[in-house]
Amino acid sequence: MLRPIREWSVLGGMVLVVLAPVVWAVSVFAQEPIKPAVVTESDPAREPDPVVQTEEVVVSATKTPLQVSQVTSAVEVITEQDMKKQNIRTVVDALRLAQGLAIFSNGGPGTDVSARMRGGSANQTLVLIDGAIVNSATVGSYNFANLTTDNIERVEILRGAQSMLWGSDAMGGVINIVTKRGQGPFKASGFLEYGSFASLREGGTVSGKHGVVDYSLSLSRWDTSSFSAVNYRRGATERDSYRNWQGSGRVGVDLPQDGRLDFTMRWMNSDVQLDNISATAPSDVYGSKIRSQEYVFSGSYEQPITAWWSQKLTLARSQEASLFLPGTLQRSLVTGILSTPFGSPNETRVLSNRLEWQHNFQLTKLLLISAGYQFREQQGENDTGLINRILSSHAGFAQAQFNLWDRWLATAGVRHDRYNVFGDATTYRLTGGYYHTETGTKLRAGYSTGFRAPSMNELFFPNFGNPNLGPEKNQSMDVGIDQYFLSKQLKLSGGFFWNRYRDLIVTTFDPVLCAPFSTFGFCPQQLGNASTKGWEAGVTYTHASDRRFLKGLVLQAQYTNTLTRDLETQSRLPRWPTDQWSASVSYQPIEPLWITVIGRYVGSRFNTTGDQQSLQAFDVWSLAVTYDVTKQVQAYLRAENLFNEKYEEVASAGTPIRSIFGGVRVAFGGKS
Repeated sequence: MLRPIREWSVLGGMVLVVLAPVVWAVSVFAQEPIKPAVVTESDPAREPDPVVQTEEVVVSATKTPLQVSQVTSAVEVITEQDMKKQNIRTVVDALRLAQGLAIFSNGGPGTDVSARMRGGSANQTLVLIDGAIVNSATVGSYNFANLTTDNIERVEILRGAQSMLWGSDAMGGVINIVTKRGQGPFKASGFLEYGSFASLREGGTVSGKHGVVDYSLSLSRWDTSSFSAVNYRRGATERDSYRNWQGSGRVGVDLPQDGRLDFTMRWMNSDVQLDNISATAPSDVYGSKIRSQEYVFSGSYEQPITAWWSQKLTLARSQEASLFLPGTLQRSLVTGILSTPFGSPNETRVLSNRLEWQHNFQLTKLLLISAGYQFREQQGENDTGLINRILSSHAGFAQAQFNLWDRWLATAGVRHDRYNVFGDATTYRLTGGYYHTETGTKLRAGYSTGFRAPSMNELFFPNFGNPNLGPEKNQSMDVGIDQYFLSKQLKLSGGFFWNRYRDLIVTTFDPVLCAPFSTFGFCPQQLGNASTKGWEAGVTYTHASDRRFLKGLVLQAQYTNTLTRDLETQSRLPRWPTDQWSASVSYQPIEPLWITVIGRYVGSRFNTTGDQQSLQAFDVWSLAVTYDVTKQVQAYLRAENLFNEKYEEVASAGTPIRSIFGGVRVAFGGKS
């Protein structure tokens, strides 16, 4: 566990802030309910009209619930149904099919994998799980390796600089992951899956709602033992195992006067064996592994105060402890020479606290004002010399949302952050859109600024960190169009984006400038400047009928063109392909059967800076089949890399050969 400085004082302050509005809510139990003018996530009394009932609602774009057709930012939503229909195991597998993202794994299941948006880096993408910031305090990015899709309701992907609402790390975009909320009578379900690489998965979920309390709880396990972290085609013979335990839960309480309390928890325990995936000197490593424990907690309290004023208080914490074991022996895949792996066992411990209190004022039907305060604290330490350090910030933000006749839409906002390590950062965002309901056409445009605070390693890592670093900064612009046809069964979208990055933190070899921080001559400095631009296009079509052999058809496809440029070296940014696309076709010939074909293409790219270590383009295809044996039993099949494509996402890292997995889902009290 971490040994945080000022931890109890911070938590004590959080508790006091929580108690004040809760006491207020209890004091008005006997009063007549006040109906808020603002529709919130917890407002079950308001039923949307049939036309928009199935339209997705997004929270991350404005920090208030908003229908997708009224969002003026580039946003994509992946639902639980989408992931289940494609038999997707991990959140990152769903993100691989999303627009504007580049996602590459350092090997097989459990190895490090991160997400980047629109030419940015992984530590410029903010990741939240139920309101908790899970980006690592030490390295800056979030490792998606252990996050499965169990008990996840939806994933919101918000592209472009979002620091005005979300602060540091959101200069590239935001990925918001939401745990499932219990509904209806008690339901229990379980699944069992077995497949290639000696992979075994099992788990169960219980959910429901009784009176004012709803709940959704899950527990799962995943084991595999026959996947090589380094590409076996390079001569690797040793196989690496992976074990993942995962538990999650969400409990909500409906309060009087349309208030709501929500508590969520997610626990991940993993053990993964590693190899050395150096592009020039890959090695089979025996006994090397990472053991990690990750906890994510959050609580929120929502309460309308008057007919035009509502508030939401969020408290969240994420923490992780990961133990690295270097192994006992390694064999070079280039020379075959045996040697002792470099390094010694060490553990890294990180912690992130977030407190946010937001107030929404519906001044008129035209204008909604949101204003709030956020406190953020990150702590980190490891056994290699990084003593417990604290990065903290206080921020205030304000945003105006304009909605004229559900046609003319706009947002304008500003935020100011004050950090304990480098000072202040001010960001803003302007967006606008026009939705022509008669033709189903939405035009949107936006301009925003963003920043990223330096990570703890960049600031303080012994014999490396530079405490004089300031924030990275960027400007972001995009324009787009969404066109609906056939009563919104068909959606076409397209857009252009542009980013300009300044003061990027890069590791340089400069014995003179690095002398105060490093005896090796390497240290991080703010010398980088880059630009990215590109095009995005997508199509979604959904068809349902009573015709024989055509009960349902769902088509989804997206294309992203990303041009990146390091303005100092005039080379491309590492691991960013110019062209990417993905497509899926789901076909329902008869009522209980769904067949889905999924394809993904990634263009050529360079593994490192300076246009070095070229990686070839690849396309990978998979097949997913689900069959409802009864209302309670569903059998499913997933086949990956159908054509046995030989490829590498990261130089020398392992990727799956043709593989197949089969399983069964069983439900009691509801459909599987």
